Amino acid sequence: MLDALHPELLDGFESLPDDVPVAFLTRHSIREQPQNGFASYDVPLTQEGVDLAVALGRHISRPVHRVFSSPVQRCIDTAQALLDGQGANVDIEKAGHLVEPGSYVQDIEKVAGLFFKLGPVDFANKHLRGEVRGVLSPEEGTRQILQHLKSTQGPANSLNLHVTHDTILAAFVYSLLGMSEIEETHWPWMMEGAYVWFRDKSVHWVWRGNHYQTEIFSLD
Repeated sequence: MLDALHPELLDGFESLPDDVPVAFLTRHSIREQPQNGFASYDVPLTQEGVDLAVALGRHISRPVHRVFSSPVQRCIDTAQALLDGQGANVDIEKAGHLVEPGSYVQDIEKVAGLFFKLGPVDFANKHLRGEVRGVLSPEEGTRQILQHLKSTQGPANSLNLHVTHDTILAAFVYSLLGMSEIEETHWPWMMEGAYVWFRDKSVHWVWRGNHYQTEIFSLD
């Protein structure tokens, strides 16, 4: 079952430090394919998606401290399946930063038409280049998510789960990496995520097996 995950996801988990709390910001699991190619809020997980999240939850050895999810049902169901796999009894907290409009999109009416016209990757590129109205800049939106991740940290060696959507995960990761152009191969897989932690004034993250670090200003 875990073969459906991005091949570098589990290796990244095994490389995490054990003296700090870690956040796992992940896209929801495998969903049904909408006929028009764009997944509305009511598109559910498939049974394969539920089983994949359960299997990943069984692989998580760190104690889960808190769980946050986009209010969209497929994200909530992903979070619950992860908890079921680990056997953890933790409440799922809905977080507006993990859905759009949220951390990046501020005015959905200004953004929706362009998104449907361009598709997610081309839209993401325009956003990363600062060419979209009705959104926060990639830096501002990423800062909001970092504030959320940092303010909800648990004790050392614990894990917080944050279940979100591909558009938010892509904007977060590639904004941190300072990229202004991505391709289809960069796009997050279902159930793919970034591991994030903080040390002093730096944020660290692991994405697709690579460890990155950058200095940040106060997020308080």
